[in-house]
Amino acid sequence: MEQVMATPWPRAAPGQPRVFKLVLLGSGSVGKSSLALRYVKNDFRSILPTVGCAFFTKVVDLGSSSLKLEIWDTAGQEKYHSVCHLYFRGANAALLVYDITRKDSFHKAQQWLADLEKELCPGEVVVMLVGNKTDLDQEREVTFQEGKEFAESKRLLFMEASAKLDFQVSELFTAVAGELLRREVQEGQSQRAPTSSPTRPAQCCAH
Repeated sequence: MEQVMATPWPRAAPGQPRVFKLVLLGSGSVGKSSLALRYVKNDFRSILPTVGCAFFTKVVDLGSSSLKLEIWDTAGQEKYHSVCHLYFRGANAALLVYDITRKDSFHKAQQWLADLEKELCPGEVVVMLVGNKTDLDQEREVTFQEGKEFAESKRLLFMEASAKLDFQVSELFTAVAGELLRREVQEGQSQRAPTSSPTRPAQCCAH
């Protein structure tokens, strides 16, 4: 089996925020681009499907620390699926987005997670499952509990949001940024801790 090295945490120049790569994954029309646009530019409008990949950046202030998110918005259409795998590489975080009014998009998000785990080591990437379009709650096909239970079974972060109403959009990106920072601090502490046995490089096997 092919061995894949664990994703390294990015380093930043002194005085500069640390840079982390975040990828948006999910079916077409679940609102990935709308979430990114709302978060980065506080804007919402009807937009055409993403072709290939769109790119955004945003500096997140977490009080005593800040970090810069490089947000890669991947196309959800099936014809771009094989290309999107290229954007997994080097990712530190991922948002798995589904539309709460479309059960098929929830199942597709689970497939995206399986694809992501083939490319990256489980546990090395911060992953949040996001149920978008809570403004259409009366048309809901996926319950909050269903999303929460799947996320817990896979040890993912979970949140519902509405890009249209700007409901919990900033909160979900901030939560991911906070988890990235927490893991970086934790990893730094473990690297400084004395050990009696040689340290082996982190690695895992692709499935």
